[in-house]
Amino acid sequence: MDRFFRLDLPVLVFARNVLVLSLLGLVPLLAVFVLRTPGFAELLLGNGEAMRLFLRQVVTNGLPVVFVINYASLFLFAALAEGRRLGPGLVLLGDPLLRVLLFVGLHALIYPLSADWFGSFGGDRMLALHVVGPTLVRSAQFGNISGVYLYATLAGALPLYAAAMARMGWLRWPLALGVFALAAALLTGAAELIVRLQG
Repeated sequence: MDRFFRLDLPVLVFARNVLVLSLLGLVPLLAVFVLRTPGFAELLLGNGEAMRLFLRQVVTNGLPVVFVINYASLFLFAALAEGRRLGPGLVLLGDPLLRVLLFVGLHALIYPLSADWFGSFGGDRMLALHVVGPTLVRSAQFGNISGVYLYATLAGALPLYAAAMARMGWLRWPLALGVFALAAALLTGAAELIVRLQG
């Protein structure tokens, strides 16, 4: 993985590699989500408009969220792997917080834009902002499509956390999953706080 995510790569090559990894994380989880949601696959296959709206949502919301968060994590991974002044403890504390901020912030940006551009949420930007919290509360439980986006970012998180833990001499992959679970719990807590503040 180190050769695909190095700081000396041209920016477009690094971004292409992040995009490929993001799609590899996103597409299988989308398939799982569609297949485990009763009647959803049949709706998409039998209704061209439903398929168009679904794909638009994935391309304008899901892919940008997954790409940006993976880009940030894999940039940190490259910096850590190349021995830049980046302590593994700082990575393990900072990345989950950055991940939550980006996940919430990107949804809070994209939803109102979708209201403006596509008429989503009845074209109401305030309504779009109000549904961010309740939507994200359920994402850590894979309860909606935002859960797909959250777990698709594992592709960038796990190598970063495993590399940081290897530098600290810890058991890598189980603890890396634990740090990601902490990020998911932080996201749920942040989303619940947003819901309470809006109420």
